[in-house]
Amino acid sequence: MKALKYILFLLLILIIGLAIYIAVQPNSFEVERTRTINAPTSVIYNNVIDLKNWEAWSAWAEADPDLTITLNEQTKGIDGSYSWEDADGVGTMKTIDAIPNKSISQEMQFGEFPKSDVNWTFQSNEEGSTDVTWNIKGQDLPFLFKAYTAFAGDMEKQVGPYYERSLEMLDSIVVESMKVYSISIEGITQHSGGFYLYNTTSCKMDDFEAKMQEMFPKIGGYAISNNIKFAGSPFVLYHKWDEENNAVMFSCCIPTTSKVITSDPEVLTGQLDSFKAVKTVLKGNYENLKEAWDKTMGYIATNNLKIIEAGPMLEAYLNDPMEYPNPADWITEIYIAVE
Repeated sequence: MKALKYILFLLLILIIGLAIYIAVQPNSFEVERTRTINAPTSVIYNNVIDLKNWEAWSAWAEADPDLTITLNEQTKGIDGSYSWEDADGVGTMKTIDAIPNKSISQEMQFGEFPKSDVNWTFQSNEEGSTDVTWNIKGQDLPFLFKAYTAFAGDMEKQVGPYYERSLEMLDSIVVESMKVYSISIEGITQHSGGFYLYNTTSCKMDDFEAKMQEMFPKIGGYAISNNIKFAGSPFVLYHKWDEENNAVMFSCCIPTTSKVITSDPEVLTGQLDSFKAVKTVLKGNYENLKEAWDKTMGYIATNNLKIIEAGPMLEAYLNDPMEYPNPADWITEIYIAVE
């Protein structure tokens, strides 16, 4: 009997000690991870702001194949939400505020535990990458929550590694999404031709892109400053492509509704007559243009078509990369004049 009293006394001391240990645990927590992703801010933001995308890069979903995610009717933007269930219980996530391409504020609740604040920030860098910061914090933690973290491990150990892995997978998914492209040869069509403003240069192939970026703003700026209406998408008209001698001669062109008499000697007016052409559409990064041209030439050879020696060869850029930051969304049309 005396021994039993000692045991009960020791258990009481242990319980009191344990309660004191739990009670003195921090009343708040904060976990934060940052990863630099080589992608434009808007591309990453557009993925994160839609909760239906989260399962693809969730480290929790990767670690637990039995985890069940239920998407609500709205998943994108403010009031977008979803819930999940695993062996430990049920949780919910809801977006409560967002500043496009800057930040996202969310509210997370797991089981009967208090809600936690989840925040994302997106900081663009000069070289085109984005610093993505993911943060979660909670305050005024109840005794049971502190008891849970005391034995299961603090939130830094529980959440930190999952945040790191999730950001790593988000990085991979976003970067891969930017590489998606398609090439569609639409066959023979009739290009309408028309008037255009242009400037012309020749350069080494390695300097081609830089020259384009220098020339198009001059033509566009001239048109805008003189209230000249664009009649279509800007295009490059190729005059010479000499890989053997690493040389290219081309014009940067903007179509106009009528013939324009220019006052700038560096801005000229041209006209394309309507011509029969093989048309190819590339949807994706411009770095895939060589493959698109090669496939178009292959189509011409396979179908015994004859290229008009001095005929037009052009690339038309249907959308502006400044408005479509994801290269997978860029659309380019290729036209090669044939007999």
